[in-house]
Amino acid sequence: MRHRDDKIFFFGPPFMGGPHPRGRWHRKRMRRGDVRAAILLLLDEEPRNGYQIMQELEERSDGSWRPSPGSVYPALQLLADEGLVRGESHESSTVYELTEAGRAHLEENRERFGAPWQQAGAGMPDDVRDLVRLAMDVGMATRQVLQAGTEAQRGEARELLESTRKKLYGILAGAGD
Repeated sequence: MRHRDDKIFFFGPPFMGGPHPRGRWHRKRMRRGDVRAAILLLLDEEPRNGYQIMQELEERSDGSWRPSPGSVYPALQLLADEGLVRGESHESSTVYELTEAGRAHLEENRERFGAPWQQAGAGMPDDVRDLVRLAMDVGMATRQVLQAGTEAQRGEARELLESTRKKLYGILAGAGD
């Protein structure tokens, strides 16, 4: 039986950081204020909706940090309540942008905020980061095949992914040799 600590995550349980005693890598747990700082920094570049914020943070952290909707949307609401951002409904989502007060707050705190997405993957070996990036790229390519591919292309992609999955497990099975 698997214990909670043995549950498989991309880098292990989200509450751990650095190498696991059994050799696995775990995500660094981000601080509560990191989501808030990251949102302000991203909105300083351009207006975005919550989903775009989550995607961009995952991209910038090389896949090691993707805040959940349960952390991003409450943070956006709190920032709006404080007058630092404002949201405007566009079609099926709300696009947020910094207010003047938000820009002033960001400029006062920019140095302290740093780049929270860089902290997420800190200490991760380059080969692990490269593998995560590649897995994300394969996921994006798979989504494209699902959205735009023909039935035959989806079938070919399914076979490729199944073969790849088996080969990856084969690598692990041979790791003890």
